[in-house]
Amino acid sequence: MNIRPGLLKTFLAVARCRNITRAAAEIHLAQSSVSDQIQLLENDLGTRLFTRSRTSLELTAAGAVMQRYAEEILALLDEARAAVQTAADQPARRLTIGTLETIASTTMPGWLAAFQGAHPDVSVQMKIAGSGTLMQLLASGEIDMACCFERGALDERFFKRSLSLEPLVLIAAPDRPLPGHDLAALAAQRFVATEVGCIYRYLFDQAFAEAGLVAPQLAAEVDSMATIVRLVAAGAGLALVPRLAIADMLDGGKLVEMPWPAPNRTASLVAIWRRRRTQPPALRQFVAVAEATAMPLRSGDARLPRAISSLS
Repeated sequence: MNIRPGLLKTFLAVARCRNITRAAAEIHLAQSSVSDQIQLLENDLGTRLFTRSRTSLELTAAGAVMQRYAEEILALLDEARAAVQTAADQPARRLTIGTLETIASTTMPGWLAAFQGAHPDVSVQMKIAGSGTLMQLLASGEIDMACCFERGALDERFFKRSLSLEPLVLIAAPDRPLPGHDLAALAAQRFVATEVGCIYRYLFDQAFAEAGLVAPQLAAEVDSMATIVRLVAAGAGLALVPRLAIADMLDGGKLVEMPWPAPNRTASLVAIWRRRRTQPPALRQFVAVAEATAMPLRSGDARLPRAISSLS
C-alpha cells in the first residue's frame, strides 16, 4: 500500500463535504485533481470508498472504516512531527486554530493580539467552520485546537478547557411587538435559526422539547450568524444567539434583547485539542493567553485546572 498523507487529507475533505466541488474549494485543489486522488486511493485499496446519491457522495462501509484510520494516521504523523521538533529543540512556529464565525469576529481578535504581542515569532492560521467540521479537522490533525461552544461529552481522544460562559439572549427588531416571556408564548412566534448541529440550534430545540412544546416555525435556517442578525433586524423573526455576537447592534439600537426563558441560559466557550504525548509549545502558550484574557467563569461554575504544564 502506497498511501501518501496528501491523499488522506483529500479523502477526508471529501468525506466531510460529501461533494467534490466543495472539497476542492476547501483544500484549494482543482476538482479534477480531487477526483483523480480519490480514484487513485480507491484503486490502491481495491474498493469503492464513496457512492453517489441524488444529492451528495456517501461513504461506503469501507469508506467509513478508512475515515477513522485516515484521521488516526494523520494525527499520529502530526504528533510525531511535534515530538521530533521538541526533542531537537526546534518548536513549531506555526499554530492552526479552528473556530466558529461568531468567535472569530468577536473574541478571537483580542486573543490573537495578546498572543502575538507575547509570542511574535509564532505564525497563527485560523480556519472558520461549524462545530462538527471543527471536530473532524481536529481529529485528523488539520488544526491544532478548536475554539467553540461545548456540546456534550468528548471521546477519549480529546481534552478541553473551559474559558468563559457566554449568555444566550433572544433578539428581535426594535419595532416588533414582543411576545410573552415564556416558552409557550415563544412557540407561536417565527424564528430565524442556525442549522441543525450548531450549539445554538441544539439549545433552542432542546428547550422546547424538554418543555413538551412543539418547536416554533422557522422563517429561515441560516449557517451565518451575521446573516441571522441582519434578518432579525429586518423583522424576519426572533433568534436565539450568544450576546457577544450582537453587542454592537444592541448598542446601536438596531436590535432589542430579551432573556431566554429556559434552564440553559449560557453556552460554555471551550478550547479543545487532541491528547498526545507531546503538545506543541505554541498550543500551551495560546491557551494560557486565552485563559488570562477570557471573561472569567461565574462563581459556582466549575473551572478546569489552570496548570498549563498539565495539558494532555
